[in-house]
Amino acid sequence: MQTVVLVLHLMIAAALVGVVLLQRSEGGALGMGGGTSGGFMTGRGTANMLTRATAGLAALFFVTSVSLTLLAQRSGPAVSPLDARPSAPVSAPATPGSTPAPTDTAPAAPGGLLDSLEKGKAPLPKVPRSQ
Repeated sequence: MQTVVLVLHLMIAAALVGVVLLQRSEGGALGMGGGTSGGFMTGRGTANMLTRATAGLAALFFVTSVSLTLLAQRSGPAVSPLDARPSAPVSAPATPGSTPAPTDTAPAAPGGLLDSLEKGKAPLPKVPRSQ
């Protein structure tokens, strides 16, 4: 159901873009298309039809947007792939006073990733100034 509504939503969005692009510009937007008297769709009746089509498509777009939101809420909480982290295997619980086993990776600095990168950076060589 959600896929059908999503496909319908995308078709309505494409039709809405097309209908808006067909409308005649009333402002002189950088001098494009304002002064031509003959064109593909001219006249007051055509403008009225395009305005009604735009309003109808906008209403359908709104309805499909709301229905997609409701369908997504009903399907359950979404888990972002960025939030999902692989879990590390747990070998044995730590006992008080024991030291952790050494790992292949360097331990993280207490300040975070940027601080650990800063500590590994070599100092810049001093260049004498020419006067």
